[in-house]
Amino acid sequence: MKIVHSGIIMALLLGSIQSVAQSEFKELIKEGVQYHDAGDYDNAIESYKQALKIDPNSALANYELALTYFTMGEYKQAIKYSDAVLEQNVEYMIQAYMTKGSALDMLGKTKESIKLLEKALNKTEGHYLLYYNLALNYFKLNDLDKAEENVINAVQDNPSHSSSHLMLALIHDQKGNKVQTILASHYFLLLEPNSKRSSDAYEMLQRNFGGNVSTKEGDPNTINIMVSPNNDTQFAAAELMISMLEASKSIEENKGKTDDEMFVENTESFFKIMGELREDKNKDIWWRLYTPFFYEIAKSDHLETYCKYITQGNNANSRKWLEKNETRLQEFAGWMKKQ
Repeated sequence: MKIVHSGIIMALLLGSIQSVAQSEFKELIKEGVQYHDAGDYDNAIESYKQALKIDPNSALANYELALTYFTMGEYKQAIKYSDAVLEQNVEYMIQAYMTKGSALDMLGKTKESIKLLEKALNKTEGHYLLYYNLALNYFKLNDLDKAEENVINAVQDNPSHSSSHLMLALIHDQKGNKVQTILASHYFLLLEPNSKRSSDAYEMLQRNFGGNVSTKEGDPNTINIMVSPNNDTQFAAAELMISMLEASKSIEENKGKTDDEMFVENTESFFKIMGELREDKNKDIWWRLYTPFFYEIAKSDHLETYCKYITQGNNANSRKWLEKNETRLQEFAGWMKKQ
């Protein structure tokens, strides 16, 4: 009986010790995150290393170390601790792949980073951030087709990831494809209307909307419209209509209208044109995600609210309008939830 009794006591003591250690581990991780968020990376690293002494195989502690070292620019250390996670094939695999891939890229090993991220996609079920980071690497190498392929996968995996829409717009801006650039820019601005990146995205949208139209020198009444010779045939009609909409700003009936008014009118026309051009045979993202969504906005009572919302970061008039029309903004938000 004494042996059994002693065994029970030892088990209880061991369980108590493990519970205390686990509690201390969690506290150290929490402490490390707080240090990291405050920019105190040295103390963050110390907390995570103390946590590793309690649980040397912790995927969480190793990942947090990798992330902190990456933030510090210590990329080789970031790779070391990312590998500690990847070798275990447990939790935080995707995060570790992304951290290691980014560290390799920062070390000038972009092609090696691409191989790693492709391996990660084959090994996992896929994740929008893996696709996005892979697309970013291809974009840096100016392989725009591969970049587009992967960033479209990212958008399809998570349509709410604003950076993926922005990259898709940038890719097609470089390719000279105006329709695709405008569509992706619109979606980005809907998700992120008031950030540091919004201004550049709005400028890109405006430039692509008006870039094909010019007036004849010495004769402002003569308007030249240029259509890109390399434009995909499925967007040729839409690109021509964009140019015609831009050119319409100078016609008599539009004289006196503000730029804000013309933006709303031309946005509505563009969305409706795209909706009318859409055919069942069109299966790609432009016609299955962007066009149906924007077509519904154009047919709704919320088009003006939408335009004010996406331009708030670049237009003081839009911000004032939104302040005065809070009810309409709330109605638009309610409509969006139903889509």
